[in-house]
This record gives sequence, structure tokens and C-alpha cells, in this order.
Amino acid sequence: MRLKTFRATRMAEAMALLREELGAEAVILSTRRTAQGVEITAALEPEEPVLIPPAGSVAPAMPVQGPLAFHNPPAALAAALGQAPLDQALGRALGFGPLPDARDRPLMLVGPPGAGKTLTCAKLAARLVLAGSPPVVATTDGQRAGATAQLAAFTGVLGLTLAVAQSAAALSKALARRAPGQQALIDTAGCDPFDPNQAVLLHALASAVQAELVLVLPAGLDTAEAADLARAFAALGARHLVPTRLDAARRLGAVLAAAEAGPLLLTEGGTSPEVVDGLEPLSPARLAARLVAAPRRGIPIEAEEALR
Repeated sequence: MRLKTFRATRMAEAMALLREELGAEAVILSTRRTAQGVEITAALEPEEPVLIPPAGSVAPAMPVQGPLAFHNPPAALAAALGQAPLDQALGRALGFGPLPDARDRPLMLVGPPGAGKTLTCAKLAARLVLAGSPPVVATTDGQRAGATAQLAAFTGVLGLTLAVAQSAAALSKALARRAPGQQALIDTAGCDPFDPNQAVLLHALASAVQAELVLVLPAGLDTAEAADLARAFAALGARHLVPTRLDAARRLGAVLAAAEAGPLLLTEGGTSPEVVDGLEPLSPARLAARLVAAPRRGIPIEAEEALR
């Protein structure tokens, strides 16, 4: 990844320098005022080199075999996963791990609009409440119609108070009220990480409370689009991935592509619209079972469990 800082007397001049050197695909990581004007730090993923082999030396690409062909993962990843057994290949090719603890650093759920961040936040809050550790829950999404009301309905049932904080200062103040050792969950507005203004705002919110960014991404996306989003949110600080709609999407190539491209650790997956028990930990064995089962219509859960 290429990082560069641009300085100018005015924001418009700094943005012009950034676009001229890094182009429109650059992701802005931070902006700040200086004694001389403004400073912008941006990141750009390097382009993959295009290799042209000698004439007559191109071997035909091997077609993807088995259940992976149904999911259409990136070609290089498909080749890596073609080594049976599938669960062991997944464990070698991708990262898996639990969600970070939200005591020291709040968990901030980020992602594009409609990814399932609010429902995922409610699921995590419900889990903590049932475990006897009620968290502080905050939302920075005050623009989307009904967004605050939806999360407030969830937190109200759980006996939690929802803090609405649309600025970095308000968010810092809301989380400062939590008890020592109390976990904190932050829902955010849908973000286009390729929009400089949205990227700057999200980065400022996360930096203000030293949040741990967790990317929430729906299964069933185009694989290339999912990979692009994963790279962009990783540039903003995301290290973990929660794929949602695993109960509805049959093709999971986007999940594989995003985890590889970030790279991001696969943590838990949204497997139900229910707030309680709507998340399940992801492991190579569990993901392999879903990849194998997805092409089959109407496969019962019992059969899927038997594949683990």
C-alpha cells in the first residue's frame, strides 16, 4: 500500500495535489490543520503488474471444480482452495479468529449502506446482556430515516440506553460515561470508503475513541466489488470481517474475496434475522460446510452439521 501526505495552504489545493498524484481511487486516512494550512494523508493500493508471457506459452486455465465453481471466488484463491480437504485449505488461505474484546477499545461496526451493521450491533449487544455484561451502545447514524429508532427499539428491549453521537466530540463524551471494564459497541452510518468526505468522517470518529473497526459486509455481492470494499475499509483500519446474510445468500465468493483482499480475519457470520442467536462463530470447518451445502436447495441444518 502506498501512503503519502500532502500539504498546502488550503484544502482545495491539497486535494488537487492528492488527485493529481494518486488519482481518484486514493482513500483519505486523515486531515488536520497546521500552522501553514492543511495536511492530508491518503493511501492507494498498488496496481498488480500485468505479465505478458511469450507467444505460444500460455497454458489454458484449469476450470474450478466442485462446489467452489458455484461460488465463483477469485481465480488465484480458487486454485489455493482446490487442495482437498476444503476446511484445511480454507485454514491455510484465509485468516479466522474471534472478535476483539470491546473493553479496552470499542467495537465500531462499519460498512456500506444496507450491510446489516445495525442488526449485527443489536445481536452483539444481546449476547453481552445475556452473558451478564451489558454494554454501552452508541450510534453515529443520525441521517438515515428510522436508523436510530430501529436500534433504540432493540436496545430498549434489552434494557440499554442508546447514545446518539454524530460528531467525534459527542462520541467521546458518550463513551466516557461507561464503567471501568464495560464493553462498548458503536453502530455507524453506511459509508462509501471511496468518497473522501465520508472516509475522513469515519476515520475521525474511529480515531476519537480509538475504536477497533469491524467490517460488516453482506454475502452475495459481486466478488470484485467485495474485494475492493475490503481493501478500502482495511486502509481505514478494519482488521476483522463479519459477513451477513449467510442464511439468504447461496453464493459466498464475495465472502472469500473480501477476507483474502483485506486481508481480514473472518470472525462471525450473520445466519439469521433473529437478534438472539443470530450470529455464529466462523471456522474453516463451518465455512467449508456452508460452501458445500449452498448449491443444494433445501438442505436441512442437520445435514449441514453433519458435514463439519
